[in-house]
Order: sequence, then structure tokens, then C-alpha cells
Amino acid sequence: MQATAYTYDADSRSGSVLLDDGTPLPFDAAAFDAGGLRLLRVGQRVRIEVSGEGDERRVTFVTLQTF
Repeated sequence: MQATAYTYDADSRSGSVLLDDGTPLPFDAAAFDAGGLRLLRVGQRVRIEVSGEGDERRVTFVTLQTF
């Protein structure tokens, strides 16, 4: 699934992404680390993996979108 980086805190390595429908989803340091990233800028397109349903939906993997 694709999304756009919406917020990012380099100290905690956590933040949120916006899905293409505008829905924000949070991610934690574990999801950031799973993608092997070192830096993320707000506005970057990312590829994500999500688990859970409804209000329990969370990002479990974040990496840069490559073409």
C-alpha cells in the first residue's frame, strides 16, 4: 500500500502517514526500523504494510516508495 509521510519525529523514529483517501495512520519506531530507513521527510511517498482493523489499524512497516 502507498501513503505519504505526514509527520515524523527523528528522536522517537515515529510519526504518521496519510493514506491516499486522507486517512492518517500512526507508525512507531518498530515499523520505521523494519523498513530500514535512516531518515524520513514529510511529504515523501512511502510504501507501508498495515495490520488490524478499524481504530486498531496500525502501520507495521514503512519504507520509501520506489518506481
